[in-house]
Amino acid sequence: MAYLTKPTVYNIEDSNIALLGSDVEKRVRENAGDAEPAWETAGQDAGLKIWRIEQFHIADWAEDRYGSFYAGDSYIVLYTYKSSPEAKDLSFNLHFWLGANTTVDEAGTAAYKTVELDDHLHGKPVQFREVQGYESPQFLSYFQRFTCLDGGVATGFRKVVDPPPLDVRKLYRITLSRLPSRIGEAGKSKSTLVVREVPAEAASLVAGDTYVLDRGEEVWQLNTTESAGQERYKAAEFVQSLIAERKGQCQLKVFDEGHSGVSGFLGEFGEGTTLLPSPLANQQTQPIKIFKVSDASGKLEFTPLQGPVGSLLSSSDAFLIDDTHNLARPALYAWIGKQASLAERRSVIQYAQNYLYRERDSHVGLLGVPIIKMDEGRESRDFTDILSAS
Repeated sequence: MAYLTKPTVYNIEDSNIALLGSDVEKRVRENAGDAEPAWETAGQDAGLKIWRIEQFHIADWAEDRYGSFYAGDSYIVLYTYKSSPEAKDLSFNLHFWLGANTTVDEAGTAAYKTVELDDHLHGKPVQFREVQGYESPQFLSYFQRFTCLDGGVATGFRKVVDPPPLDVRKLYRITLSRLPSRIGEAGKSKSTLVVREVPAEAASLVAGDTYVLDRGEEVWQLNTTESAGQERYKAAEFVQSLIAERKGQCQLKVFDEGHSGVSGFLGEFGEGTTLLPSPLANQQTQPIKIFKVSDASGKLEFTPLQGPVGSLLSSSDAFLIDDTHNLARPALYAWIGKQASLAERRSVIQYAQNYLYRERDSHVGLLGVPIIKMDEGRESRDFTDILSAS
């Protein structure tokens, strides 16, 4: 049964992978039971599988909705693949995605169940914490179109109606994410159209992107000066999909920044509205940082290290590698050595979350940066790139 009132929205500052000993974990355990039927066939075949969290339970997400996510929900995404055509065993990327308006219980269940599925797959997956608006390139690469919409199973927010009504006013920000090829698809490249529903207000209009304003009977497209040609083309395809859903009952208007008519688009958001500068415009790349999490002294210590990443990693400890200033694929990596202690294994993710919180003022969006957890010998490709470059 749906909530009658909107439950407490999750605070990203509290998110971690393990949630060991927390009240959320206790509630999840009480509601989840001893076995999860959804895991019985998980990871048996190559491909993509998505589940949505619905009040402590795992629910299959329909394949025809893959790529569509709701801000009020949390999801678990498993990508199963062969690392090479000759590989005998399957490999796994395991993500949990947290919408900006997901509830505490949904987010906690997603985090806890991700660990549960990781255990079911014998610790083989690389784990990713994904936060709405800051998804990793690996996550986005699974979809030709990634769409993030308002609504959700338990938030009390409005649901998306199909076909949509004509009395709407929605704003979408359209970007094109050019991504490295998937693991096992060497030599190929791809891009994902990223469609995000954003508040229909002036503060959402940022230079460099393409925007679509759905006014019901009319759909307006704004091409900013710095937006890419392919981005505009893909945005036009998205616009046509909106029009097609209404069976031709709405018209299209296109506005190009730099032409006098663009004031008609911007004027919809108030007199004097202009495009805001991108918050990433002045962000600069900084050197990778590395920290060791170790209890070799008898107590857990978090120690900064100096030097090339590859030469500092040790099988006996856990490490955090800060590559959050990488403009192409920012991430905080949690690397766990084969001989790391149980305390080191359990605490490294909490250290990662605490680190992001402590450094949150260093650049925009740091708290949302993906946290990627991996065991020695099961590193992600982006991480092996870091090792080879160091």
